[in-house]
Amino acid sequence: MKVAISACLLGNKCRYDGSENYDPKLLGKLEGYELIPFCPEDFCYGTPRPTMDLVKEDGEIKAISNLTQADLTPPIKEYAKAFFNTNKEIELFIGKDRSPSCGVCSARLYDANKKLLSSEATGIMAQEAKNRGIEAIDAEDYIN
Repeated sequence: MKVAISACLLGNKCRYDGSENYDPKLLGKLEGYELIPFCPEDFCYGTPRPTMDLVKEDGEIKAISNLTQADLTPPIKEYAKAFFNTNKEIELFIGKDRSPSCGVCSARLYDANKKLLSSEATGIMAQEAKNRGIEAIDAEDYIN
């Protein structure tokens, strides 16, 4: 089985602060699968980079830079579409919990005034996986 997995979970230092989220327990459960790493934020904005949050504005969910308030969504959506178009055989998407790009059902969603609306939102890339009918799960949920 081909599995798309957040690159930070494999030990790639691509988190916003240049760190990683290497998870040997998770990787042990995925032994024998073909792992295809991704990191839309690193690809689009480099590492390290300012943080971003999911913000609901006018009924639309966007990834907004906490530094500049710029809408960072379009390049992430483009990356996600290109990734899945290139890797059509993916059967499972494992995202990093709470990530505004990769969180499957654990990302924080705010309103324009930074009031927390939900802690169970779906990140921009994870949403693309779901839209394509790919089974998607947060890493912590997959381990448990």
